[in-house]
Amino acid sequence: MRRFVDFAYALYDRETYPNWVAPLRVAVHDALDARKNPFYREADRALFLAERDGRVVGRIAAIENRAHNRFHGDRTGFWGFFECANDQVVADALFAAAADWLRGRGLETMRGPMNPSTNYECGLLVQGFENRPSFMTAWNPPYYAALCEHAGLGQAKDLLGFWFEGERTDYALPEFVARQAERALAGGRLTFRDLDPSRFDAEVAALWEIYNDAWERNWGFVPMSEGEFLHMAKDMKHLLDPRFAFMAELEGVPVGFMLALPDYNEVLVRNRSGRLFPLGVPLLLWGKRRIRDFRVMALGVRASARSRSILALFTHEIMRRGKLYGKCGAEASWLLEDNQLIVKPMRAMGARERMRWRVYEGATTRRPS
Repeated sequence: MRRFVDFAYALYDRETYPNWVAPLRVAVHDALDARKNPFYREADRALFLAERDGRVVGRIAAIENRAHNRFHGDRTGFWGFFECANDQVVADALFAAAADWLRGRGLETMRGPMNPSTNYECGLLVQGFENRPSFMTAWNPPYYAALCEHAGLGQAKDLLGFWFEGERTDYALPEFVARQAERALAGGRLTFRDLDPSRFDAEVAALWEIYNDAWERNWGFVPMSEGEFLHMAKDMKHLLDPRFAFMAELEGVPVGFMLALPDYNEVLVRNRSGRLFPLGVPLLLWGKRRIRDFRVMALGVRASARSRSILALFTHEIMRRGKLYGKCGAEASWLLEDNQLIVKPMRAMGARERMRWRVYEGATTRRPS
């Protein structure tokens, strides 16, 4: 496990890959921990290393997500945590090992990267390499796409990252956003409030219900168990800035939320080791209030309330507060490229596409040509 985790930190040297931000090692271990992470109550995984002359040159995880296959009624397996030298022979061997393990479990398709599912970090960066990634999003070298495609994997879906400019003094949301935000609150049935950290358990329970309802029809979505959601929420609790965490209620019932985290990558880019000590924790604590960018981690509205302009309300408020507190901008990611209910309004509000990640898939029986 130590060699599996360590490989990424050895692969990405600062001079060649200055935009790569080292994930915290504790977070990578947690995402792989089959004993402690609630995700693995409904999943299994196998980890593979590729070696040449005793030196690690690649890694991959093969993942069986039983919750996904039960929810979607299919036989899909997953791969993730992929890191590889620029060597097609190595990549082919890794994908073949993952495919063999998945096929041995009766799974017909392999899809990824998922680290370890769509509820976590997913997708391979295919556009936007010149940008530093936002917190908890993937950055990889451009050659990764060719490794996947030459191994026989094809595009399944693209995920987008949109950037809202906050630093430019001449930028403002279109007027229709303010009108829709005002309309959302007209009549008093819909109310808007900040999340209350002192009621953490009750707030998380409400967020969990909205999350599973809001994303239910999204491609690749798998409902999160309450235990899994709580496990993730506890990790996020101390990272949140309460000024950028909102809830909308319709006649007192929670129907929508937005969570935006400070873009901790702004400071973690200096911590190439990925270790909490001696730099990781001080950087996180020092940067929490000083970081000038945000990432919108999650925005969900119950299907029954989507006609109430809650997206405009949230967007208007986060931009207003961003300017008030001197923030530069915010990224909204990952958005399904064909989800026009969210992508179309993003473009209409002046957000620009900054990053694009791709999910690949292929048959577990297919071999590189």
